[in-house]
Amino acid sequence: MSIEDTDPAEGAAQEPPLRDEPGQRPLAGRRTLHEGMVFDLVRDTVDFADGVRFDREYIWHTGAVAVLAIDDADRVLLIRQYRHPVGHSLWEIPAGLLDLGGEPPHVAAARELAEETGYVPGDMRTLVDLRPSPGGSDEVVRVYLATGVRESEEEFERTDEEAELLSRWVPLAEAVTAVLEGRITNATTVSALLAVQVLRGRGAGDGASELRAADAPFMERPGRP
Repeated sequence: MSIEDTDPAEGAAQEPPLRDEPGQRPLAGRRTLHEGMVFDLVRDTVDFADGVRFDREYIWHTGAVAVLAIDDADRVLLIRQYRHPVGHSLWEIPAGLLDLGGEPPHVAAARELAEETGYVPGDMRTLVDLRPSPGGSDEVVRVYLATGVRESEEEFERTDEEAELLSRWVPLAEAVTAVLEGRITNATTVSALLAVQVLRGRGAGDGASELRAADAPFMERPGRP
């Protein structure tokens, strides 16, 4: 049988499931080039293979969490926030850094949702895991799907740039269209909206039952203490 006669489906069935595999190569050295307010810039000297050694500079990032909240009217909760590096006010889902030592990621996500929007989740599931720029940063982002959201009984004071946060409930279909037309470009938000759209396309209700639990094991970060 020639290669052309091989059934692609038959070959695919023999392949292992798709999975990113950890396996950090040994380091000959690491230097911190810059200590920043949010992240550091480091340079690693990597022993890639026998006789192959190179340097890589990248952002050493604390990691982050984000929440796509959906209400009973099938609307998603978005916020508009000024992002100075890109010079735009972007429509995004609520998000925040994993910068409180010992705080579980799903707890941090619920806290960020409340602080930025005044809403708390009734239920949360793990929607999607992201490494936004693995060639230049070790940042990881976990996005949660929140349902049964309700207004928080606690008041939150927003200061500095967060004082200008604007929140809006937007129909899911409208938000997805904004992504496809290039009007929403925040990578985490784009990933979250399209992931939910895929779930809906499977015809299993809202698809939440297919998702991992909110406290599912977090992404591995080789080289981290």
